[in-house]
Amino acid sequence: MNELIKEIEKEQMKERPALEPGDTIKVYYKIKEGNKERIQIYEGTIMALKNAGLNRSIIVRKISFGVGVERIFPLYSPRIDKITVIKKGKVRRAKLYYLRDIVGEKAGKIKERLSETRKRATRKKSPVKPKTEAKKVLKRKKKKKGDGKKTKAKKKSS
Repeated sequence: MNELIKEIEKEQMKERPALEPGDTIKVYYKIKEGNKERIQIYEGTIMALKNAGLNRSIIVRKISFGVGVERIFPLYSPRIDKITVIKKGKVRRAKLYYLRDIVGEKAGKIKERLSETRKRATRKKSPVKPKTEAKKVLKRKKKKKGDGKKTKAKKKSS
């Protein structure tokens, strides 16, 4: 019975990109107005992923005119035309509900997770100084610190 249900679910599942909390995505959602059907783009940050399989859903949050708006999308809904990932977010939590409390410019700002190839390209190689050179620099710094202070000599009265 379980295997039969899994097979039916696999047939109905569409190809979706790998999504994680913190990713900024665009959801192309089909909206029916009367006889017409149009696609509305909803861009925001994934706050949470829920459930598994065909019942999987995502909570997407965006700031619209200074007001936070959240929307729940069933991931394998026939109403979703496509989902594109704009940038991958670097977060340490599975549920980003703390974004609800953040107000202003910092709301929704999440650091971008770089891919391995981009990490290697952006890494800066610092020139390595020999130990003797480093010791000389430290000595110079110590001398400069001592010169800046004025000390008064104590006079002994006899």
